[in-house]
Amino acid sequence: MEIIGRLTKNAGTRTTKSEKKVVNFSIAVNDSYKPKGASEVTKVTTYFDCSYWANPGIAQYLTKGTLVELHGRVELNVYNDMKGEARGSLRFHVNAIKLHGSGRNTATKKEPANIIAGELTEPLDDLPF
Repeated sequence: MEIIGRLTKNAGTRTTKSEKKVVNFSIAVNDSYKPKGASEVTKVTTYFDCSYWANPGIAQYLTKGTLVELHGRVELNVYNDMKGEARGSLRFHVNAIKLHGSGRNTATKKEPANIIAGELTEPLDDLPF
């Protein structure tokens, strides 16, 4: 599955008990449609909690507002809250990330990176255009 959205906050890295690192972040995906017979467009925002295990070094590039294209699979988490009401959340298990734009955090702004098959490579300086 492929989704494109903007990060809602800066990504964070966590280390598991087995010493594996995971990058956690969340994105908002905006969509709009016009229902049949309606005159106004309906806008919908869907939020995904994301986890990426392949390369924890990418976390520094995943800042609030960054536009990303993600490839992976989606999982629905359903649970009852403290009041007994049914709740749910969407988790996206990311296999590959492609950056499309920088975030709003300019204090730690870095050169955009190239991501090929889930691996972070150094920025290209010799672009032909």
